[in-house]
Amino acid sequence: MARYTEAKCRLCRRSGDKLFLKGDKCITKCVFDKRPKPPGPQLSRRRRLSDRGMQLREKQKVRYSYGVLERQFRRFFAEAERQSGITGENLLVLLEKRLDNVVYRLGFADSRTQARQLVQHGHFMVNGKNTDIPSFLAKEGDVIGWREASKKCNYFKLAAEGIGSKVVASWLSLDKASMVGRVISVPAPGDIETKFDMASVVEYYSR
Repeated sequence: MARYTEAKCRLCRRSGDKLFLKGDKCITKCVFDKRPKPPGPQLSRRRRLSDRGMQLREKQKVRYSYGVLERQFRRFFAEAERQSGITGENLLVLLEKRLDNVVYRLGFADSRTQARQLVQHGHFMVNGKNTDIPSFLAKEGDVIGWREASKKCNYFKLAAEGIGSKVVASWLSLDKASMVGRVISVPAPGDIETKFDMASVVEYYSR
């Protein structure tokens, strides 16, 4: 599958907001703080965004943040529409349940990009079974742990040393001694710390 390979900071500048796509580097060494304007030639007078443009920008912010391509994002939206409740909240919950995001929320990775790479390289097991699909949707009761072979690599040792300072999402639990996480409940919209306008995302696809 195609994947965005250009500089992540360009996505933040294009979105007009910090999306924290590079983990701690976004706090200590952020390009957006120095160059908040969109990449490319700068117009002397920028045009005001239309309502459609604002909806597109908000949709792209969500997509960039979770590292999802447009086709897959549309599938998530279609699934959110089929579920009962508020479509925007359903979409956000589906994205949060992705395995790469769960790995990130547990503190095993500094960013979702790094978490996706770790999952794809087969470092994790879900309920004792090897799982290397980042889009795998975790459910309540699932146990996420490291493969035994992965516990011997340098990255695991560094992650174990730094896990004490990580904040775990409220809908997850983590045994820091064994580095095993568990999904204790389905994430509720109030449990997800985001600043996205999901109503604009729904309006974008509803037109």
